Amino acid sequence: MENGLSTGDLALMRENNGFEGNGFFWVFALLILMFGGNGFGIGGNNNALADQMNQGFTNQQLQAIALSSANNNYETAQLINGQTNTLMAQNNTNLINAIQGFNNLGIQIQNQTNTLTQQLMGIQSKLDSCCCEIKTQMLQYRLQDAEAKNVQLSGEISNFNQNQYLLSQMGKWVANAPAAAT
Repeated sequence: MENGLSTGDLALMRENNGFEGNGFFWVFALLILMFGGNGFGIGGNNNALADQMNQGFTNQQLQAIALSSANNNYETAQLINGQTNTLMAQNNTNLINAIQGFNNLGIQIQNQTNTLTQQLMGIQSKLDSCCCEIKTQMLQYRLQDAEAKNVQLSGEISNFNQNQYLLSQMGKWVANAPAAAT
């Protein structure tokens, strides 16, 4: 651009003059339309100015496409971020549920173990008392047997003593000779 402004110059003018957005380009485009493009421009090079305008509009469209693409990328990233957060929350919920399930199983196993321990202690107590009862009963039978034997022996002694007493009171006593078997 020998005698005209380049798109870079136009962009600098827009930034330096405080124009925002696309307002400067629209004002510039309206000026061109008002003069009809005849004799406007420096040195009478209308084709160069039109090319620069076309290039500016093309750059503006490319910037709009780039901005739209960036916005789409941002929205996609936000959707992925939201989905990731949802999946992480669901995973955390699943982990908490699994941990609570394992804790419940542990508590149930502990309760069952306590119940079994109590029952085993009850069985041990019953076995101890049962053994004592059996030993006591066996001793009771032995005592009864010993008392019966004592009664029998006392009776035999008493009979022997009675016979001795009776015989001593009768005097001399001789038994008849057994009769001959005829």
